[in-house]
Amino acid sequence: MWVIKYNDIGMSKISFHVLRIGTAITFLWIGVLIFQHPEAWGGYINPWMLEFMPMPIRDVMLGTAGLDMVIGALLLTNSLVWFAALIGASHLIIVLIASGINEGTVRDIAILSGAIALMIDSIPEKITDKIKLWKKGRG
Repeated sequence: MWVIKYNDIGMSKISFHVLRIGTAITFLWIGVLIFQHPEAWGGYINPWMLEFMPMPIRDVMLGTAGLDMVIGALLLTNSLVWFAALIGASHLIIVLIASGINEGTVRDIAILSGAIALMIDSIPEKITDKIKLWKKGRG
């Protein structure tokens, strides 16, 4: 059945894959767009952040495009989803800090929310078992 019961903790398989594929396509598409016009995308970075850039903005944006495409490819192929979503969420937090509030902020918050949901829903059992043991030891 396609209905999530109240006692279910995770997403249904269908909703997980819809979110995973949609988030993957978004990361891939943004990567392609940044590769096409890296300087234009660099214009979204707050001027005060440019001081912290270790290389020219074009190179930083090309690296960003590559990272976006790797995240998208991992999500699209259902490989290391937890890790890809963790890196994607971390990357988006940095993007939000670097760019501040602008016309892309709403989109970035939505993608960040999707990445966090994917990360939470696909945490490997080895990690959840360690968390349970840690909680049990503290309780």
